[in-house]
Amino acid sequence: MNSAEIYRAHSIKPLDSFVADFEKAAVKRGFSIHNRDNMAMADLYREKNHPMPEDFDLHMIQICKPDKSSQSFQTNIERAPLMPKFVMAFSKDGATEVRFLYYSKELIASLIPGDAVFPESLEQTYGAIRAMIEEAL
Repeated sequence: MNSAEIYRAHSIKPLDSFVADFEKAAVKRGFSIHNRDNMAMADLYREKNHPMPEDFDLHMIQICKPDKSSQSFQTNIERAPLMPKFVMAFSKDGATEVRFLYYSKELIASLIPGDAVFPESLEQTYGAIRAMIEEAL
């Protein structure tokens, strides 16, 4: 199946609590939050003089596993476009919604041809990210 999917999750936790718990779950697995200081999109937009409603609350969380990604880039730099991983978390109707875009092994293989190891490796990373989300919910 040559596809991309959006993982969807819902939490009754406030957004800030989810983000803090997600970071704890990530650190336990060797991941880090690459953009901790600028993941709140409303702040970024306001800094650039783009007005946003006071209740706009979207966090674009960039996840990195440096020990794995550094080796991956050295193996095949063509993997770079698929390496950034973002979890989107936002407030909606008094709850926290979480979204994560991920790709099938078949799509990864078609985008990075001739790299037999990468699709499986990336699928494992996607599974770890979904587990981190579940733990933080």
